[in-house]
Order: sequence, then C-alpha cells, then structure tokens
Amino acid sequence: MEHSFAQPPESVHQWRRAAFVAGSVAALELLVLVGIGVKVVVPKVAGELRTAAAHQVLDVAPPIRPKKLPPGKPKLARSETSMAVLNGNGRPGAASEASARINKLGYIIGSVGNAQRSDYRTTVIMFRPGYRAEAARLGRDLNEKNVAPLDGIKARDLMGAHIALIVGP
Repeated sequence: MEHSFAQPPESVHQWRRAAFVAGSVAALELLVLVGIGVKVVVPKVAGELRTAAAHQVLDVAPPIRPKKLPPGKPKLARSETSMAVLNGNGRPGAASEASARINKLGYIIGSVGNAQRSDYRTTVIMFRPGYRAEAARLGRDLNEKNVAPLDGIKARDLMGAHIALIVGP
C-alpha cells in the first residue's frame, strides 16, 4: 500500500529525539532539586510548626533563649549585689534552698518568693540594665549558663535587687 504523503527526512527524527532527551534530563534535574529541597527545608519547618503548635495547644511557656554575654568586669562586689530568688519550678522550698547557697557565696538576698510561672525548664539568671557583668559572675559562681536581661519581670518587681535568680528543675 502506498501513501500519498512523503516520509519526513531523518534530520527531523534526530531533532525530535534530541528534544525528548533534553526534556527528560531537565525533568530528572527538577525531581532531584525538589527532593533535596524537601529533605532540607521540610524537617526544619515541621519542627518549628510542631513547637509552635505544642506551645499554643498545651499552653506551655516557650523556652527562654539565653543571650551570649560579653566579658565584663562587675562594678559591685558580691557583698554589694542584691538578689531576688524566685521559685520557677513549683517545688516547695526550692527558692529558699537556692538563696541559702547564694548567701554562702557572699551575695545579699533581697527577697525570696515564687515566680509568676512554675514551668521553667531551666534555672535562669536575669539582670537589671547595667548589671550584666554581675549576673555573668553569678552564673560562673553557680555554674549556670542561662543569663539574660529581665524578661517578663519588671525592675520594680525586684524591689531594688540587681539580679533575679529563677530556680528551675
């Protein structure tokens, strides 16, 4: 049986084959890039979403992110540094135990009481403006690394104390 139209030249077949191969390679590259993106980005975003959802649903306080303190020389001696010791873990007597230990180090205990929350996951040392070096020294004395400016506590709530120690677990 004969056809009335002519067969396309071989160069057209080669062009089609080259276009198909180039398209296949591009599709494969796209799949690889999408796979890499999913492997790198999705776990990070999912972890952040999981943490935010847990905080919102369970009404859990977000963790305190301590700030790095530059080295500095304290202006006040230990015997001149006043402390407010607050129980942040809910265990009875935790603040009074900590205040006795701090008092032995030579610090002045201004007040002992309970923090506004009792779900602190770690012990935190917070300082009023201008007393960063004193708080860092207390952190070294107690081997505590979480030292940060006042957060959630007002300076007037410290009743004149320079530093607040919130006792965690």
